[in-house]
Amino acid sequence: MAPACWFLVFVWVWWLPLMLAGAKEEHRVEYCPAERCGNLTVSNPFWIADGEAGRSCGPSDFQVSCLNDSNPFLLSSGFTGFGIMDIWYEDRNLRVVDVHKEEDFNVSKSSCNFPSWNTSSKLALPFKVNPTNLNLIFYKCTKTVALLEVRCVNASNMFVRAGVRFDETGNYHDYVLEGCDAIVVPVMGSSGWANASDYEQLISRGFLLAWDETLQPATARSERRGKKIMLIGRLNCLF
Repeated sequence: MAPACWFLVFVWVWWLPLMLAGAKEEHRVEYCPAERCGNLTVSNPFWIADGEAGRSCGPSDFQVSCLNDSNPFLLSSGFTGFGIMDIWYEDRNLRVVDVHKEEDFNVSKSSCNFPSWNTSSKLALPFKVNPTNLNLIFYKCTKTVALLEVRCVNASNMFVRAGVRFDETGNYHDYVLEGCDAIVVPVMGSSGWANASDYEQLISRGFLLAWDETLQPATARSERRGKKIMLIGRLNCLF
């Protein structure tokens, strides 16, 4: 019985890598070629879906939709999420605009209103707000407060505070005002400074979004699982 056991182990050890190699070859994700969307070049890890081919060639979190062949959107955030203005691949940063907030605080439109959610609430890994951003804090109050008023058609007693340092823990307790609801919107300040009266322009200029450098491709996880299976096979045979 012992020789048969060792022969089975010999076959298992040599064939498993071949099976894994075949599976790896079959499921390998090929990166999409770089494509233009408006003035932006979209390339790895970001990619624009080929609707006709019906296949994906990159991680779903990095899928970009090119609206009207000119407006790139981070698809994982939805069309009322983040419009992409620029990408710095080496620094793993992109400049995005919160499209929903841009509409909410456009005082020249009748759609102007006080939104319900912080900008960061629409984010999920691998993306996070770059800590170099500043914050605008908007308030909807039951009474007048000593801040710059936002004159909005569909809301009253709206105010804004600028130049608030970004806090990765989300702790803005020092900026809570009694009788006021508040939301936080990141913006790119100039030299660590922002003027509250420029809130519309600041929102339209966007903010920096970073993506996680520790991401690992699915193929690496598959290889680790394969090695573990091979080790279990050896142990089963030895015992």
